[in-house]
Amino acid sequence: MNQRLILSSPLFEIMVSRLCQQLIENHGDFADSAVLGLQPRGIFFAERVVTELRNITGKNIPLGYLDATFYRDDFRRREQLKPNATKVNFVIEGKKVILIDDVLATGRMVRAALDAMQAFGRPRKVELLVLIDRQYSREIPVEPDYTGMKVNTLDTQRVQVEWREQGHEADRIWLVD
Repeated sequence: MNQRLILSSPLFEIMVSRLCQQLIENHGDFADSAVLGLQPRGIFFAERVVTELRNITGKNIPLGYLDATFYRDDFRRREQLKPNATKVNFVIEGKKVILIDDVLATGRMVRAALDAMQAFGRPRKVELLVLIDRQYSREIPVEPDYTGMKVNTLDTQRVQVEWREQGHEADRIWLVD
């Protein structure tokens, strides 16, 4: 297995801060906004974003975790998938929802998340924020509203994000063959 470092500290933190500033520009005081982190790895990014937004704005921004495993269109075709917990303790009806994931690849997980969200109400607007947008791998026409970095990848490669919250010594993004 070959891996190449794409990004690490301090550029990693700068990129997260830039994304938070873009959210503040578009959401103002976040009065009608909520954040949903996609399970399993998008929750680490969502927690980081919401923590920084709370520190900057002083606002209590609702944060939830959404698992879309059973909504995937390839659920029965793939190897056994392990579902994660969904934790959404608020209604998203009429809110501007910021859906957060670490890596956008085929778009299938985002499509599934849009279906899974309907159990919690009909949002007024949904925006997608991703740390990494894998170029040229989309199978469904999904594009992020906020992107940390675009990465050109081959079908044989994957992008791996390591978070300190997962026990890694530093935040890093790797391109793995």
